[in-house]
Amino acid sequence: MHADVSDTDPPPQVWVDADACPVVIRDILFRAAERAQVHVTFVANQWVRTPASRYLRALQVAGGYDVADDAIAERARPDDLVVTQDIPLAARVVERGADAIDPRGQRFTPDNIAERLSMRNFMDELRGAGVQTGGPAALHARDRQAFASRLDQWIAARKRG
Repeated sequence: MHADVSDTDPPPQVWVDADACPVVIRDILFRAAERAQVHVTFVANQWVRTPASRYLRALQVAGGYDVADDAIAERARPDDLVVTQDIPLAARVVERGADAIDPRGQRFTPDNIAERLSMRNFMDELRGAGVQTGGPAALHARDRQAFASRLDQWIAARKRG
């Protein structure tokens, strides 16, 4: 009898770009990991404190430009979920077949990632020219709810398939 590939592959998991992940989103991820028994790894260049759990892990990487992003991009597999605000990282993992969402629950997809990258690059050019573009809007309750809903959808899809 031959081994099925699904018997040897680890189950899909969540990778979190933790350097810029809001605390309220981390808390949602902590609770979801326990409730759904899904592995969540927080990757950052500083230590990330997580509750004791067999489903939660913190991976501290060396400091440096994009080191945490590179660690996530190298490890994310198809069907994994990456939580990030970093659009270039999202583009890398979507290209590899992983799902990606930001802390507001917005999905990065093959259909929208090019537009999102273009807008990000345009805003970078404006900032480079000295234009004050402002930062992202504050995270509201509706954003937390949208994130939790999108996370639950991903978990439910993995449980079905």
